[in-house]
Amino acid sequence: MLLAVDIGNTKIKAAVFETAALINKFIFDKSEALKEFKKIFTQYPHIDKSTLSMVGEAEAELLQLLDSKSELVIINHDSLFPFKNKYATPKTLGIDRMVLSAGAVLQYPGVNRLVIDAGTCITYDFTDSDDNYLGGAISPGLQLRYNAMHNFTAKLPLLYPEMPSHYIGNSTANAMHSGVVNGVLHELEGFVKQYNEQYQELTIILTGGDAEFLAKRLKNTIFANSNFLLESLNLLYLYTITND
Repeated sequence: MLLAVDIGNTKIKAAVFETAALINKFIFDKSEALKEFKKIFTQYPHIDKSTLSMVGEAEAELLQLLDSKSELVIINHDSLFPFKNKYATPKTLGIDRMVLSAGAVLQYPGVNRLVIDAGTCITYDFTDSDDNYLGGAISPGLQLRYNAMHNFTAKLPLLYPEMPSHYIGNSTANAMHSGVVNGVLHELEGFVKQYNEQYQELTIILTGGDAEFLAKRLKNTIFANSNFLLESLNLLYLYTITND
């Protein structure tokens, strides 16, 4: 069994895999990491391998636990990836974006792919049908937009994502919901249209914490999969041990 772990800035996502099958998924705060991972290893004593990617920092004690309980592989910029990295500043490319792109290449071979990760920030990552990673875009996510309006104005309240009933907001709260949610939806639709105009056979994967909230409101044909990062970690691990 394989334990795939993604360490973010505040949350940790983990999943137990048996080859390609996702057995169970976990999400918890970084402050609870040691306790939660001990529970996972107790619940699944047959975990003998683990793979980890991180945006934020990981405590040394946590890494020691993973390494002592399993054969640990940490994904970094020097790891083997199934694409050619054409980013102008490859060392600044986030590991999470690289893992998502690897998953897209491995799961959808021979086509153009755009991975949209709707989390704290919204990231767009494009790999062409020849497995070249070309780059993408980064913009503020839903909650970050609400936070910015509250933090950088005198009177706007702090709100949380809610689908507006109409694009014309008839109150301050409704106007903010319309601006944030419809703004993100128009952004997504605009980017997808732009990519579709240039690239044929485009496969679009929408993932991240806000994927399900946004997917049902989008007009374009996309694959919405909130587990795509963890699945990509598993696929990348299998690719690495096969090609190393």
